[in-house]
Amino acid sequence: MNNKGVDQSKRQFLTSALTVVGAVGTGYLAVPFLAQMQPSVKAMAAGAPVEVDLSKMEPGQLIRVAWRGKPVWILNRTPEVLETLKTLDDELRDPLSQESIQPESSKNPARSIKPEIFVAVGLCTHLGCSPTFRPEIAPHDLGEKWKGGFFCPCHGSWFDLAGRVYRGVPAPTNLEIPPYRYITDTLLIVGEEEASA
Repeated sequence: MNNKGVDQSKRQFLTSALTVVGAVGTGYLAVPFLAQMQPSVKAMAAGAPVEVDLSKMEPGQLIRVAWRGKPVWILNRTPEVLETLKTLDDELRDPLSQESIQPESSKNPARSIKPEIFVAVGLCTHLGCSPTFRPEIAPHDLGEKWKGGFFCPCHGSWFDLAGRVYRGVPAPTNLEIPPYRYITDTLLIVGEEEASA
């Protein structure tokens, strides 16, 4: 190809100008594309920690909150319930919660920071159904062995009032304990772990 008589400076200018225009255009296309990959405000709020006021909870009361799109249960256990928990170890698959998902602060027989307040994700570890809260002792439909707990109606899994799974039911592990911590004696945050000592 004969380049005689071609102004090289104009060619250089046009090449540079097209490169700049192409880079700017690519930037205009890339910014919205990359922005849509960021979580939405709604999604970020769904994963945000949740404050729960316990000051008005009655003994034996269960309250529910949503955290990360999951139901979280907070149960105010009575002294009688805490005594009953000690009698169930022989009937449970994992009484010491060695195979369960829980923060270090909840690795104890009550599976909680404070024994009377139980916090758990309200989803069965079998297929994710939400068990029902059944605090009554030996109801006719569950039998004499039932000491109060959570019953999953989908496939019949039983959990005690510490979220520990009974033997011989479909659920493979105890209920999950989410990270949580106390701000005051009556205010807790679900979604933030207690600071390690």
